[in-house]
Amino acid sequence: MRTVARDYYGILGVPKNASDQEIKRAYRKLARELHPDVNPAEDAQHKFSEVTTAYEVLSDPQKRKIVDLGGDPLDNGAGARGGGGDPFGGFGGLGDIMDAFFGAATGGGRGRGPRSRVQPGSDALIRISLSLEECATGVSKEIPVDTAILCDVCRGAGTGPGGTVKTCDTCNGQGEIQSVQRSFLGQVVTARPCPVCRGYGEVITDPCRQCGGDGRVRARRNVTAKIPAGVGDGMRIRLSGQGEVGPGGGPAGDLYVEIDEEPHDVFLREGHDLHCNLRVPMTTAALGATVPLETLVDGEFELDIEPGTQPGAELLLTGRGMPRLRSSGRVDGRGDLHVHIDVVVPTKLDDAQRELLRELAQQRGEDVSTLASGGRSGGLFSKLRGAKSHR
Repeated sequence: MRTVARDYYGILGVPKNASDQEIKRAYRKLARELHPDVNPAEDAQHKFSEVTTAYEVLSDPQKRKIVDLGGDPLDNGAGARGGGGDPFGGFGGLGDIMDAFFGAATGGGRGRGPRSRVQPGSDALIRISLSLEECATGVSKEIPVDTAILCDVCRGAGTGPGGTVKTCDTCNGQGEIQSVQRSFLGQVVTARPCPVCRGYGEVITDPCRQCGGDGRVRARRNVTAKIPAGVGDGMRIRLSGQGEVGPGGGPAGDLYVEIDEEPHDVFLREGHDLHCNLRVPMTTAALGATVPLETLVDGEFELDIEPGTQPGAELLLTGRGMPRLRSSGRVDGRGDLHVHIDVVVPTKLDDAQRELLRELAQQRGEDVSTLASGGRSGGLFSKLRGAKSHR
């Protein structure tokens, strides 16, 4: 158990009387700056974890009360017992919390100890663009990725030829430096990471020249991603163990591939369904016909246009849409294809064609007397002008 709490307020850069909103704003600001996906610094992952831990502690009223008393709610497994309602849940009892304040005077100060040099790696994120056809059928992509990989010289050990790892003389292998401060309750023991060994408790006498003792280097490598059929814009595919290798050659994190679906010239996607427009001549809409329709992945399809089909009519082709991809990675059927009919009205007619249409209108009992020569109607504004002239 640590003898005192870490400075959670200092980690977030807020005063001890900060409100919950001020603490939340400070955390969000630091999280955006330190997130490993946007911050390439080597210590970004560690600082991001510290900031997240500090926010989790200070946003919990009981844990914050322990911090304000000078304790650390995460010491001695307190985080797992915090829900029990004991304000001293971070300690073994009142005796332990008193020991946290007066341990230096009695020799009872105890540290957490050094942290391991080998740490798990962080996850990585990369975005790729896919056509709608690739989203519908699935595709295998070779993706170049810039990540931390295992140093091929020291194989993660961090030592150079003939180099060794020895106990840090500054902290005597404890990984932290303790100091005694006076408070209104007496003497308080504070601890901070050793600046020489950075909290590891040991130093490398001759670091690897290629990785500088970190055990890993940054490099570009190709990763094969098998994208299943049915993926959509914004979806992420997880490739286990393909992310960043951890410090000291620690296990690699995961690589997430985010899909950026490109817009299509013909088809519009809505969930698992597809929509498209089909232009048919006025005569086809009136008389009916069978017309070819090129689908997204099923080739050409013969579509029946019923006689008297109206502009804007919608024809449904069941099971001709996108695959339904479930969270398990299994495809469960397909969506539908919605075909929207766009009736094309001719704009250029010769005299014979115009006369045929007039005859058809007369046979159907439609009034064509208002049609001017050339087939143009007077329109609303012409009628308004005519009404004014008769006043």
